[in-house]
Amino acid sequence: MKHDMRLNDGPFKKIKEGTKTIELRLYDEKRQLLHENDLILFKNRTTDEELLVEIIKLHKYPSFEELYKHFDKISMGYSENEEANPKDMEEYYSIEEQEKYGVVGIEIKKR
Repeated sequence: MKHDMRLNDGPFKKIKEGTKTIELRLYDEKRQLLHENDLILFKNRTTDEELLVEIIKLHKYPSFEELYKHFDKISMGYSENEEANPKDMEEYYSIEEQEKYGVVGIEIKKR
């Protein structure tokens, strides 16, 4: 199955260059439809460029705080000189949403 997702320019570029291999999302109804070996077509919000990836594994956690303990910051899309802070995800998903749905680290590889 193929899923469509939009991405900001920074994370899109890091997936394209191969450094970001874990996409962080809320495990809401839309993401509960994802399965290993499914495809995701990411569309860059800035340039409309598209990138096809395959889902290798879904890593489900109750919170981003828990998820961040299991992956290195580069694979989650941070630069070497940045601090990886799970609170960064509150810009996209409220604490209430995280508590309701949980979160998922979507392990991907470019196709």
